[in-house]
Amino acid sequence: MKKVASYALGCKVNQYESEAIAELFAQKGYEIVSVEDWADIYIINTCTVTNFGDKKSRQLIRKVKRQNPDAVVAVVGCYAQTAPEEMERVEGVNLILGTKDKGKIAELVEQYRKEEGIRNYVTDIRNEHVFEPLSIQKLAGRTRAYLKIQDGCNRYCSYCIIPYARGPIRSRDPEDVVAEVKRLAENGFQEVVLTGIHVASYGKDLGNMDLLGMIRRVHAVEGIQRIRLSSIEPNIVTEDFIEGIRTLPKLCDHYHLSLQSGCDETLRQMNRHYDTADYRKAAQMLREALPDVALTTDIIVGFPGETEEHFQQSAAFAKEIGFSKIHVFPYSPKRGTPAAKRKDQNSNEVKADRSHRLIQVSDALGNAFLEQRMGQVYEVLFEREVEEGIYEGHTTNYIKVRTKSAKNISNEILRVKLVRHEQECAWGCLLEENVVKL
Repeated sequence: MKKVASYALGCKVNQYESEAIAELFAQKGYEIVSVEDWADIYIINTCTVTNFGDKKSRQLIRKVKRQNPDAVVAVVGCYAQTAPEEMERVEGVNLILGTKDKGKIAELVEQYRKEEGIRNYVTDIRNEHVFEPLSIQKLAGRTRAYLKIQDGCNRYCSYCIIPYARGPIRSRDPEDVVAEVKRLAENGFQEVVLTGIHVASYGKDLGNMDLLGMIRRVHAVEGIQRIRLSSIEPNIVTEDFIEGIRTLPKLCDHYHLSLQSGCDETLRQMNRHYDTADYRKAAQMLREALPDVALTTDIIVGFPGETEEHFQQSAAFAKEIGFSKIHVFPYSPKRGTPAAKRKDQNSNEVKADRSHRLIQVSDALGNAFLEQRMGQVYEVLFEREVEEGIYEGHTTNYIKVRTKSAKNISNEILRVKLVRHEQECAWGCLLEENVVKL
């Protein structure tokens, strides 16, 4: 039995795709192993969000080739898509696929002969308008399943290469989404996370469906107790959206609402399609509809042209919104994007300093969010035993909770009273009630 390792760098979409690729090989009788192990075939799903992501991809390719010099190494994903000629120069690469035709990879690998040299299958993704069907039948050892429902992006933010790597928006067929959710429910999953490259645009290419409609379809599947969304933008939070989510109790009160900067001038330079007033309104609408909602976000610091005053405005806006968590990213120039060509780049020292200060803001906001919720009772989906007798899970608003239990409570939803907290984690006591079922 030949051994295959399928590994993703980068985002949840890549991780979903790599698990689906592993299943394709498993269905053909291959043994699936870790990328750290010796394998006959390595499938590396590359990331190109930053130049550092490119570097990590190249390093991993060289590493697996050292593990088995005779292995067939296939590279897929965003870096392979945007720089296939560069991939051909990385020692150890045999096949290059990019972000299209991942469903054919098992056949292409089996057909490959080393005497053919490097086979490059990359085509222009900008001409792609159909969602490629990749699905997952089983997920081992998890309670939360990620479900890719959308691909591509039409936004063209000035710092981002992804529209060039993933192509235009494509939505997954609603019936295909529902069928996979049903399979996940049958396999014991209670929570699904709807993800995509720009998930808020789901359905715009279908004409008869939008994201809220798709959520309703997933909500109707028996066995699924929780639905989460990956990152969305404030533009999607309309009165119709708010009225819709009020009627969907399985939809978790946690929204990762993309910000990138709390300064209007920086948002304009980034070519984001909203300003702080739009964002503030979206946050207020969510809080009015869902009083215990958790809002998390991403913020880039040190964008070209960002002054200290711009940064201070961004930090002040973050405090005003009151996020429970900020994912802080120092700006990294990405070749091929307009922002990377600008002459007013900030130094690494400035970016590091601003990152440090904004992380301090995030920590303070996170502690305040947890402190306000001490003594309250929450339903927690427990996911794993972190050490003997101690289990960890999450509330619907994504508070990480740990508790002691003499029995295995993994994949159970239990009521827990929060009693104390430390950084990014609350501790609670199990109540007497049994498993919560919606």
